[in-house]
Amino acid sequence: MPEWELLPKESEPPRREPPVASRHRFPRLALAFAVAAASDALSLGVVFAPPVQWVVDILTAGLLFLILGRQWLILPGLIAEAIPGVAVFPFWVLVVGSIAVWGQIRKRGNG
Repeated sequence: MPEWELLPKESEPPRREPPVASRHRFPRLALAFAVAAASDALSLGVVFAPPVQWVVDILTAGLLFLILGRQWLILPGLIAEAIPGVAVFPFWVLVVGSIAVWGQIRKRGNG
């Protein structure tokens, strides 16, 4: 019997599951955009109460950190929101948009 007949037949290639980060990317991004939009809208209402605005921004940064994982792009957003008068721009939505374009969304707890 020739050697090529002894080799197992090739079946269809194994299916690869998408990585966890890409499987859960859209729902996490949608939640992150919702948190960012709510925070930016709330910041407009408390623009004349800086301590309240700081609490809102710190909570927003914490929530985005929990939703999107460890992202360095959240830090510039927090710094920009701390500058007086700049908070009228939707920086949190811009931060989440930049993470969607340039960042990687990781599982919680993974560095």
